[in-house]
Amino acid sequence: MGAGVAGSLLREEHDVTVWNRTPDRAAPLAEQGATVATDAGDAVGDAEVVLLTLFDTDAVVDVLEAAAGEAPTDAVWVQSSTIGVDGTETVVQLAAKYGITLVEAMMLGTKAPAEQGKLTLLTGGPSADVDRIRPVLDAIGVKTVHAGDRVGDGTALKLAANAWIASLTAATGQSLAIARALGLDPDLFLDAIEGSASDSAYAHAKGAVMIAGEFPAQFALDGLRKDIGLITQAAGAAGVSTTLLDALGRVYADASAAGHGGDDIAAVGTAF
Repeated sequence: MGAGVAGSLLREEHDVTVWNRTPDRAAPLAEQGATVATDAGDAVGDAEVVLLTLFDTDAVVDVLEAAAGEAPTDAVWVQSSTIGVDGTETVVQLAAKYGITLVEAMMLGTKAPAEQGKLTLLTGGPSADVDRIRPVLDAIGVKTVHAGDRVGDGTALKLAANAWIASLTAATGQSLAIARALGLDPDLFLDAIEGSASDSAYAHAKGAVMIAGEFPAQFALDGLRKDIGLITQAAGAAGVSTTLLDALGRVYADASAAGHGGDDIAAVGTAF
């Protein structure tokens, strides 16, 4: 995701400096015009906007603590990693400790939309601070939904949205498996829902991948497994039943255990 976002920013003629804890992942962006930094502090030294696209809370905390004192004091830090409710509160507290202006711009979309500048951004934080990063949002996305003026509101909306993605992907795999097991061409399921009230462009996209049995990663299955855990934790703490989330967690875990953790989330269909 980070590489795709950086490419979209470069395409819109932003000055972009990149850094990755695995240097080989950042190096190819130099050919697109990015400056490749040697460490996190070097990456943010002249930044107006610092965009964090990392895997989990520990990674965000490590990078923030390594770079906090190196960025200009008027830089806006944009937390775009899916780290859940508790992780977000940890980062909010760290930002306050270091005097950092922090907002959220959670990303809905996968590798291809990131590369194409077609993400949906879910923002959280004071509107005035979000407005300051509007050129960045416009470069990487086609739609911005402001979830609220609290850093954490964007995360809450992202968790709700990813619960939908996890459910819809697994449900598509289940229906295709049922059709196949009962002696039908699974494409008939997609034909049946096409144009109806229950139709979904997403079901057709992931269904085609499932039927083909090839799963090049747009959104890695283990990444969504991590998110399901965060969603389940947040839902339970808020008093929402986790019955469906618990089942989803088991289904994605089964697919991961079968060797599909690094494949696209469409590989969840193999669990059926």
